[in-house]
Amino acid sequence: MHPDPQGRPSFGASEPTPSGRPAPQGDPGRPAPGYTPTGPADAGAPGGFPGPGYAPTGQQAAFGAGDPGAAGPGGPGAPPVGPGYAPTGQQAAFGAGDPGTAGPGDPSGRYAAGYAGAPAYAAAGGPRREKRGVPAWMALSGMLVVALIAGGAGGAAGGLLAGGGSQDAAPQVEGPTMNEPPPEAPQRDPDTIAGVAQRVSPSVVSIRSADRSVMGGGSGFIIEGDHVVTNDHVSAELESDGILVEYSDGSLSPATVVGADPSSDLAVLALEDPVAVEPLEFGDSEQVIVGDEVIAIGAPLGYSGTVTQGIISAVNRPVTSGEGPDASRFYALQTDAAINPGNSGGPLVDTRGRVIGVNSMIVTMGYAGESAGNIGLGFAIPSVEADRVVQRLIDDGEATYADLGAEIDVERPLPGAVVDSVESGGAADRAGLRSGDVITTFDGRPVNSGQELLAMIRDRSPGDEVEVEYERGGTREAATITLDSTDD
Repeated sequence: MHPDPQGRPSFGASEPTPSGRPAPQGDPGRPAPGYTPTGPADAGAPGGFPGPGYAPTGQQAAFGAGDPGAAGPGGPGAPPVGPGYAPTGQQAAFGAGDPGTAGPGDPSGRYAAGYAGAPAYAAAGGPRREKRGVPAWMALSGMLVVALIAGGAGGAAGGLLAGGGSQDAAPQVEGPTMNEPPPEAPQRDPDTIAGVAQRVSPSVVSIRSADRSVMGGGSGFIIEGDHVVTNDHVSAELESDGILVEYSDGSLSPATVVGADPSSDLAVLALEDPVAVEPLEFGDSEQVIVGDEVIAIGAPLGYSGTVTQGIISAVNRPVTSGEGPDASRFYALQTDAAINPGNSGGPLVDTRGRVIGVNSMIVTMGYAGESAGNIGLGFAIPSVEADRVVQRLIDDGEATYADLGAEIDVERPLPGAVVDSVESGGAADRAGLRSGDVITTFDGRPVNSGQELLAMIRDRSPGDEVEVEYERGGTREAATITLDSTDD
């Protein structure tokens, strides 16, 4: 069995974090494979929501009176991170106490990640390790990093895509399960931004720990069968202490993890005390085009009911996070709709209220003195991928993927994907590939990097036959590969 679905990328060693999950190796003399967080290390108020006196200024004042933020550990070579950890150096500590030394960590201040200046679509793999990791988001450019959007303020996020004429109308549901705005709210046309927000918001939930002393959390949305879809990095953070789901009307329900998949950054929860709301449906993300109008609905930093508007900025954007078997990689929908800490796991929906993506990450500034919030670069897991994984998690408790049977070097700055090693008897080995081969095309598509190849494999199914071209010693070769399964 191969835990990594795309072939295991080569990557450096790491140290365990307090939660048992490794952080990427530090770069000697630099901040810890550095990371610009997008959320608080810990919120001072219970449940991760802003405490009394919170002033939402550009300087991000302290959130209520609470304990100092938890230290966000770095990898080797990282500066120390003290109590009251301030994620980016310019944000005040969350809770009482002086800010600790600004050090790298993820949006909840727990893990180190790649420093700004790492390659675009940074390395996502390495020697396989037994871990269930929360992805550590790596640099996209010299000044930008991709970041998880879970945060101390657990909020709901969504986006709304203006669909084309080829999309079917959403089914009409009658009875008490139909989402309706409060009677005092003015009614809006259901096809407007306001109308969709009124209809969809009741099905978007906040997810937090059942232990109110534990900060962090994210968002999710209700689907058929009283299940909640969210990000794996949200459920993984909270599962050990118990998970509590909060509806938009304040109703609460304990929840358990049905299945989680770090590789896709998706998880499914089962509600113990579900509330009657209209479940959201998955739409067809393959019908999305650049320029479609979108909105985001949620509770960034605890401000529930926040609505922002934007467009789909790009489709099929290859993005990767983390390392080893738990790296998340997929072709994402990119949007400029404002997405901020606490939005992880919320839905991206079209103008008919159908889910076309699951919000997962943002790009944020990667150097001190800049904002760690939204800068108009958000990414969502496409609904075609999410629907497939969610159904597998509900049916089997786990998801399986196509497997190349090789480790791919994702750090070399050259076109193509370098085969670092080949597993004996695996798909690549059977097709005749060797260590050192440079794969240049996959199924007729140019391969520009190791990470791009991994995302391409991720799009395929076990048993698929694909044509690849590769270079060996200056000679161009071709082969047909029958992809294995991660279950093999």
